[in-house]
Amino acid sequence: MAQVRDGFQSRLGFVLAASGAAVGLGNIWGFPTQAANHGGGAFLLVYFIVIFLLALPALYTELYLGHQAQANPVKALSSAWQDTAPKVGAAAGYIGLFGAIVMLSFYSIVAGWMLAYALEPVASFFGFTELSNFLHSDSMARNFVFTPLMLILTASIILKGVKSGIETWSRRLMPLLLVLLVALIAYIATLDGAMDGFAAYLVPDFSQILDANLIIAAMGQAFFSLSLGVGCMMVYGSYLKPDANLPKLTGTVALLDTGVAFLAGLLIIPAIFVAQHNGVEVFSGGKLVGEGQLIFAILPELFSTMGQVGLLVGLLFFVLMSIASVTSTISSTEIPVAFLVENHSVERKKATLFVTLIVFIASSLIILNFDWLFGLVIMVLTQYQLPLMGLFYFITVGWLWQRGNKLHQVSSGPHYWFAQYIRFVCPLLMTAVFVNVALLK
Repeated sequence: MAQVRDGFQSRLGFVLAASGAAVGLGNIWGFPTQAANHGGGAFLLVYFIVIFLLALPALYTELYLGHQAQANPVKALSSAWQDTAPKVGAAAGYIGLFGAIVMLSFYSIVAGWMLAYALEPVASFFGFTELSNFLHSDSMARNFVFTPLMLILTASIILKGVKSGIETWSRRLMPLLLVLLVALIAYIATLDGAMDGFAAYLVPDFSQILDANLIIAAMGQAFFSLSLGVGCMMVYGSYLKPDANLPKLTGTVALLDTGVAFLAGLLIIPAIFVAQHNGVEVFSGGKLVGEGQLIFAILPELFSTMGQVGLLVGLLFFVLMSIASVTSTISSTEIPVAFLVENHSVERKKATLFVTLIVFIASSLIILNFDWLFGLVIMVLTQYQLPLMGLFYFITVGWLWQRGNKLHQVSSGPHYWFAQYIRFVCPLLMTAVFVNVALLK
């Protein structure tokens, strides 16, 4: 069946799709605040080092597992563990599947918020006050309108397969995301207060560079921002042609993802300082506010101080955030869909509809029990599953996968030392991330 398996038709298509999977709300939402609260330029420097030391090998490892197996994570991990305990490998693949469903269940809700906030300036411009208030409201009704919309949007892309769906839309959405990001940076840079934001973001506070909190924050952010640990990259790696240059592609994806995170900082941090200049409260306990308070309170308040042009800026910003959401939901949806198609011979259309229905049910449970379940789901996924699965991938490639593992067949040169790095160093770094993020946070 391998010869009829769908796949990426071009190197650029893969790079844009994999970068789209990696470029999510964590880059544009979480990264800038982390940087601002951990020494600005000092955090950037440590982050770039950590990307090279940990995130790049982790990205390569996950892509490599999928690429060699030419199969979804359940098949790929079962194959890698075939000589020791194939059921253990398959179980890890199923945990990844479950994680993808869980990630989609809360990510689709947040993506729906982004879409609602993108439509709000349009409603305001045309004087639809009640609709505008509804779009801004934090209501269950809004969640039950916009979460299914994002699920349907994602499903419509997945239905068309890898070449016609994922690759085609990634080629459209990622360049648009980059254009919007650069255009918004250019505009914000012209406003009063922006230069203070650039300074806070780019000027290093070297007194913090050896701070353990900064280093661990950078390690966690680097790992999570590349969307590692649930199998997105494994399934995308499996759609590459067998002769693909994996090291080069890995570097390109990591570079583009890191570049978007860096650009997001150039937008968000100056925007926060512009908001402060305009009288908006942006600090809490000496720290820049983050998470929902930043995206759904401070920035809309900033846009409202800009008058009519603020409607356009707000529209573009939340369109940007919606694109970042969709490129991530596409990759997460493809994991269980690929599993159903390959392991159970389900037609792609039926598989997509089934997965979408399951995710909607899971999302509905979260919406109905939002106060305690939303935060719990995010915590379990980001603090426990992602780092533990990353550690599992390192151990699999470094120690337990023998037959067909090219990294075990080299005895000298750069590939040999890279294999030793994955075997000995990466598991220690990943363990440090897990202990500090999950146990000491």
